Amino acid sequence: MKQDYYEILGVSKSASANEIKKAYRKKAIEFHPDKNPGDTKAEQEFKKAAEAYEILSDQQKREQYDRFGHAAFEGGQGFGGGGMNMEDIFSQFGDIFGSAFGGGFGGFSGGGRRTVKGTNLRVRVKLSLEEVVMGVEKKIKVKRKVQPPEARFSTCATCNGTGQVMRVTNTVLGRMQTASTCSACGGTGQMLVNRPSGSDANGLMSKEEMVPVNIPAGVEDGMQLKISGKGNDAPGNGISGDLIVLVQVQDHQSLSREGDNLHLDLYVSLPEAILGASKEIEILGGSVRIRLEAGIQSGKILRLKGKGIPSLNGYGTGDLLVHINVWTPQELSKEQKQFFESMRTDEHFVPDPKKDEKSFFDKVKDMFS
Repeated sequence: MKQDYYEILGVSKSASANEIKKAYRKKAIEFHPDKNPGDTKAEQEFKKAAEAYEILSDQQKREQYDRFGHAAFEGGQGFGGGGMNMEDIFSQFGDIFGSAFGGGFGGFSGGGRRTVKGTNLRVRVKLSLEEVVMGVEKKIKVKRKVQPPEARFSTCATCNGTGQVMRVTNTVLGRMQTASTCSACGGTGQMLVNRPSGSDANGLMSKEEMVPVNIPAGVEDGMQLKISGKGNDAPGNGISGDLIVLVQVQDHQSLSREGDNLHLDLYVSLPEAILGASKEIEILGGSVRIRLEAGIQSGKILRLKGKGIPSLNGYGTGDLLVHINVWTPQELSKEQKQFFESMRTDEHFVPDPKKDEKSFFDKVKDMFS
């Protein structure tokens, strides 16, 4: 079972952003690869801390995690975090260390070859409410930069493939070592020696590709889906960036969503409310027939169990809440008006709410409890 992100950083769920940042810095310095060379266990702890910080330092991701747990970021094509490599960590969170490791944090400062990652791509995918309920695979056309097989690279002679140039300067505080991006290779650590026709200065070419995206049931509007390796390629021996898919759920004609529950406004005529009726209503994926009892009141809420949205974390399915609205006619014939005039003082038409009948506000409170 995956460890809780708050537990990894050693903070409470109510921790402030500053407390989370301090906790991550402490953990990352403790398990930094420069401090623990060759220690695979320390490297794993380092990655776990970075993954936890990636989620908890982002307010939107943190809210999703607090609501759905790890399920919001799992599945290979997870939402947001997960599967971070060392270069992801160095490129995203290097500034959090300040001068803790003197030689900079842009890669492994122990002199190893620097791994360059291609840039991420972002696309938006529109989903219907039906697709949210069922889950769906979408094929998305993406225009990405790819490295053709004819491209050839050699190790940069200026930085020996590290992507950084170290400089030592004398100051009043003593000798200081600083690192800067290699100007010869632009920080990639490699030089293009055979540029294919039609490629850019990095040896990359534009290519359109259809990328399948598996979207699980229960996703919400605004969630982000990460597909590893489907962003732009990096030049040379670098790793490809990611494709970030933003989920946009379109409004439904008659149903609205609240968490995993669905809401439907059902309008019934005065005769149906008085005499009772059998009504067919729309649900996602079909329809269902419900029975309205005689004398049903406007504002009553009928709950259909399991007819809502599947939970993203696999904990069951929400309900469909049917809100009854009795439709009052605005135009009546002479005979109809005479009938209702005669009913003004009839005991059956005088409002007489029972003590056990809940008010509208009580019903709303029950609905969200």
